[in-house]
Amino acid sequence: MDRDLTPPPHYGIAEQPPAADTSFVKRRFLDIAYADLSPSQKLDIYLPDEGSGPFPVIVAIHGGAFMGCDKADLQVLPMLAGLRRGYAVVSINYRLSWQAKFPALVQDAKAAVRWIRANAGRYFLEAKKVAAWGGSAGGYLATMLGLSSGVDKLEDLRLGNPHQSCDLQAVVSWYGPTNFLNMDALLAESGLLPPEGFRHSEANSPESLLLGAQITTIPERVRAANPETYLRPTAPPFFLQHGRADAVVPFQHSLQLAEKLMQSIGKESLQLELLEGAAHADPRFETPENVNKVLDFLDRFLK
Repeated sequence: MDRDLTPPPHYGIAEQPPAADTSFVKRRFLDIAYADLSPSQKLDIYLPDEGSGPFPVIVAIHGGAFMGCDKADLQVLPMLAGLRRGYAVVSINYRLSWQAKFPALVQDAKAAVRWIRANAGRYFLEAKKVAAWGGSAGGYLATMLGLSSGVDKLEDLRLGNPHQSCDLQAVVSWYGPTNFLNMDALLAESGLLPPEGFRHSEANSPESLLLGAQITTIPERVRAANPETYLRPTAPPFFLQHGRADAVVPFQHSLQLAEKLMQSIGKESLQLELLEGAAHADPRFETPENVNKVLDFLDRFLK
C-alpha cells in the first residue's frame, strides 16, 4: 500500500496546479474509495444542484505526466461546467508511475468505471451513459478506456465489481499521447524538440518511468501502452482537441489517431480540432466557448 502520496521531484510535474474551489457545488461526495489496493484509488462525485437523475456521467481524469496532480485540482473545473447541463461529474485518482507501473493506471480507471455502474442507484447516476474526459495523461487514459474494452491484460477484476462493464459511451481527449516512441521525432518535425534531458526517449522521461524502463529498449511494452493498438469498430464516439504548438505531446498524435478512428468508427462518431498556435494545456481549451463545444458533443451521444 502506498504510504506517501507526494511524488518525487521531476521536471514533468515542476508546477502542480492548486486545489480547485468546488464549494459552489451543493451536492458533493468526496474521497470515496473505488478499490482498496492503494490510497490513490479514490474518486469525488459532483451532482447538479437539483433533481434526482439519473444523471449521465462525465468521468474527469487529471493529467500530470503520469506522476502527479490530483482529482481535486484545477483540472476538474472545465468538467464541472457539465453540472449546468445536467451531468454528474466523477473525478478520479489512479496509481501514478512512481507507485505502480503500466498497466496499473488503466486498470484503476476501469475499476472506477465499474464502481460507478455498481453504485449508480445510490448516487443518482445513469449507468448506461458514461463518458471520459481528460487532458494530457488524462486524455491518454480516457482514450485507453474508450478503446481497450475487453482486453484482459488491461483489466484487474480483483479491484472490484467484476460483473460490471467498463465500456464508455463517449471520449473527450485533450492533447493526449499515443505512441510514445515517435514523440521526439514528431516534435522535431514541428521544430519543437525539447533539449537533451527533457526528451521522451530518455530513461527519465515520464513515459519511460511509467513503463519501467527506457522506452527505446522496450518496444513491445510501448506497443501495449499505445491506445492505437486496441482500435476497434465498436469503440465509442471521440472528440479530440490538440494545439498545433504543443511542445510536450505532438499534435500529430491526435491527427494520426483521428485518421485511424475514422476508418474504424466512421466520421459521424469522430470530431477533431487542431487549435492553431495553442500550446500544451493552453488556456484556450478551458474557455467557456470551447467547454460548451465539448458539452455539445457529449449531448449528442449521452442525451
